[in-house]
Amino acid sequence: MQDVKEAVRIQMEDFSQDEEIRALRASSKRIGGIATFLGCARDFSEDREVTQLGFEAYGSMALAEMNRLRDEAIIRFGLLDARIVHRIGTIEAGGQIVFIAAGAEHRGPAFDACRWMIDELKQRVPIWKKEVSPQGDSWVTPHP
Repeated sequence: MQDVKEAVRIQMEDFSQDEEIRALRASSKRIGGIATFLGCARDFSEDREVTQLGFEAYGSMALAEMNRLRDEAIIRFGLLDARIVHRIGTIEAGGQIVFIAAGAEHRGPAFDACRWMIDELKQRVPIWKKEVSPQGDSWVTPHP
């Protein structure tokens, strides 16, 4: 069996949604609902073609904030477990960027926590996105 990866990670390599969900489910047999969010790289933004996205993070600060975010979500929504994975580096259009999963006894808290975590991540975590297009590169200002 493969080693279970940390519940919160920043990494260059792609991730497996299936592995993340398996790890979440293995954390508690009380989980009755899992909500997930998968962020993908679009090939179009603000009237222009996008070929790649580049992500940079303030490593230790970003990871610490993501861990705080997970801990807050578990307490705030009564989750049994949660996972957050964000990629950095260059991601081609269509590629996976971020994965969030919330596991709770019931679906309501899982859905609410999942949405809250991605919204908070985009506002609080120091990860920056650059769009690469034939018209030139452009840093994207954060938005909820």
